[in-house]
Amino acid sequence: MQYPFFKVIIATENHHDFAPLICTEMEASAKARGTGIAKRSPEYLKHKMSEGKAVIAFSQEGEWAGFCYIETWSHDQYVANSGLIVSPNFRKGGVARLIKKHIFDLSRSKYPNAKIFGLTTGLAVMKINSELGYEPVTYSELTSDDAFWAGCQSCVNYEILMSKERKNCLCTAMLYDPAEKKQTEEQTPTTSKSEKWQGFLNEKWQKMRERALRLFRSEVNTDTTDGFSPSSYEPA
Repeated sequence: MQYPFFKVIIATENHHDFAPLICTEMEASAKARGTGIAKRSPEYLKHKMSEGKAVIAFSQEGEWAGFCYIETWSHDQYVANSGLIVSPNFRKGGVARLIKKHIFDLSRSKYPNAKIFGLTTGLAVMKINSELGYEPVTYSELTSDDAFWAGCQSCVNYEILMSKERKNCLCTAMLYDPAEKKQTEEQTPTTSKSEKWQGFLNEKWQKMRERALRLFRSEVNTDTTDGFSPSSYEPA
């Protein structure tokens, strides 16, 4: 699906001025949901922009519409698409899905062998992640990097996380494993368009044949004057 009214691009130094606004919206959104997020400073977001590890969205008129950035853990073995935020002016308009798709593609391009994961309480984000190929997983399948979990300290649910020894919390863990996806694709035979069409024709033909057979049997059942036994009939 295309969203012609929004443009999502890789953020650069030219977008540093938006960092304070983005941080403010992140914090306000978390408070409104009654959940917490790992707080980030404007300087941190500027660094991500300078590294080419963030995407930023704008409306057709040039108004800021959303943002998301990449974090890496365990020596680039794990990647997280973090800090997804959409401007209140453009929520429920498909911007989040568009941003998630762009940051996901950027992550796959920069770290093709990394596992991409996320923790979220948002049903909308879970749905988008699922569309991108993420699967729900246990916390044990995420990175064990202490630096990642330390980022949860600013979350209102941090005590719950620690009381469960980082094995569970209110967030749902989701993971995209490129190695697993590749293995699944290799094990699943691909079907060409011609094969699908032939399968469709075979199915239609089988249904027509079964219908004709039922009509034939019905006619035989109503006329047995020639001594023919319908029960003994077997189609060729």
